Amino acid sequence: MAQKNSRPIDSIDLAILASLFEDARTTNKEIAKRVGLAPSSCLERIKRLQADGIIQGASLQVDLNALGGHIQAMISIRLSDHNRLAVDAFVADLLPLPEVLSLFHMGGNIDFLLHVSVADSSHLRDFVFDQLTARPEVNHVESALVYEHRCSGQLPKF
Repeated sequence: MAQKNSRPIDSIDLAILASLFEDARTTNKEIAKRVGLAPSSCLERIKRLQADGIIQGASLQVDLNALGGHIQAMISIRLSDHNRLAVDAFVADLLPLPEVLSLFHMGGNIDFLLHVSVADSSHLRDFVFDQLTARPEVNHVESALVYEHRCSGQLPKF
């Protein structure tokens, strides 16, 4: 989502974002203390960052293994047809599937990178056959198992 307002981001905004990026559950009072603002001023800045489309939401991290997702995989997909209608239909069909965690539309030699979580190797095989290679627009599929996934917990610096 593009920024709605051309207001420049200052060091306080960046500090607020860094604090939320580290832990989105941090209270406004704690963030205000970290960045040296009154809680009301801090909350106003957070609301402005949301209104400007810079803060687009928060996420929840769960232990997929505890939920039965014992295998994660990254699946590279190439399509034979690249028109907007085919790509949009492909995305619309895949995103609601319970195995799908993320879908990345890529440039380069693959068109999509799909992050999935499945119960076991049979489930992965069936997912690939039933949901991917069965589709006429899918030209190539390649799976790679995820051994471990870690996040930096840091806001990127540009």
